[in-house]
Amino acid sequence: MSALQQDATAPPALIFVVEDDAAISQLVVAALHEYGFATEAFRNGGALLRRLAATRPALCVVDLGLPDMDGIDLLSQIGALSGCGVLILTGRGHMVDRVMGLELGADDYMVKPFEPRELVARVRSILRRHSGTALAVKQRRHASFLGWSLDCAANILRASDGTEHLLGSAETQVLRAFLERPHQILTREQLVGQRELSASDRSIDVRISRLRRKLEGDPQNPQLIKTVYGAGYMFAAVVSWT
Repeated sequence: MSALQQDATAPPALIFVVEDDAAISQLVVAALHEYGFATEAFRNGGALLRRLAATRPALCVVDLGLPDMDGIDLLSQIGALSGCGVLILTGRGHMVDRVMGLELGADDYMVKPFEPRELVARVRSILRRHSGTALAVKQRRHASFLGWSLDCAANILRASDGTEHLLGSAETQVLRAFLERPHQILTREQLVGQRELSASDRSIDVRISRLRRKLEGDPQNPQLIKTVYGAGYMFAAVVSWT
């Protein structure tokens, strides 16, 4: 069995593909089917959102250039409806689109044209990270620190006044990594669960920036999620788990 193929004994992971170009949609679906994934394809964002209201997939592959809504708007709605993984697949190569997509909780970003085997590899990488988080959640679900609490299963960050923030799966993964190892310096690779990141990959910085805006009184002078220059980041609080 290819390293990219799924375990034949496991149920196939369900992938939603939203892409208005029929030829590209067929290419994505065919690549995913070849490696054992179940898929459902949608031509616009509205159809995807209606389906998400009834079924949660393992991951959504999302084009940003859709006929009925902007893909950036769609990403925020996917995050509100489902904690699934998100892979952006788009013709937009501008940095602002990449950053905004990651800001809204996307796990990865690919620009067309693309190599189908690379797409499958990235899908599997996202699913492995989500699977690892899910297994850990079964052991310890709720973390508390400085009046805040995180429900790792529901991706809900709750303030001391009861205000709730629904986090994207990527944000939850990073925050959980901090909460598992407070007062330790963590590298960017440790925070995203990858062995190596390129120097130009700013996805972790985007996620930390979003967390700081929620958690810090002054995000420009962070006291909770501290930058350790040349080494990584450190979470400076006592954490309890239930």
